[in-house]
Amino acid sequence: MLTANNQFEAELKKRIAEEIDHLKENLAAGLAVTDYAQYREIIGRITAYRLVADSYCDEVQTAINKR
Repeated sequence: MLTANNQFEAELKKRIAEEIDHLKENLAAGLAVTDYAQYREIIGRITAYRLVADSYCDEVQTAINKR
């Protein structure tokens, strides 16, 4: 059985992945970009979401487990 923390982490990662997919779809379709600055902003958001999902969630879980 998953603890509340594990459930929260799993749901957060799921929603982050959904948001990344949404941004990628809009980027591929050209719906969200009218210039290079907007393109870079979207790529930066995708990168930040991946950093949160891949690194920060694990670091927070490790910190909580050390308590």
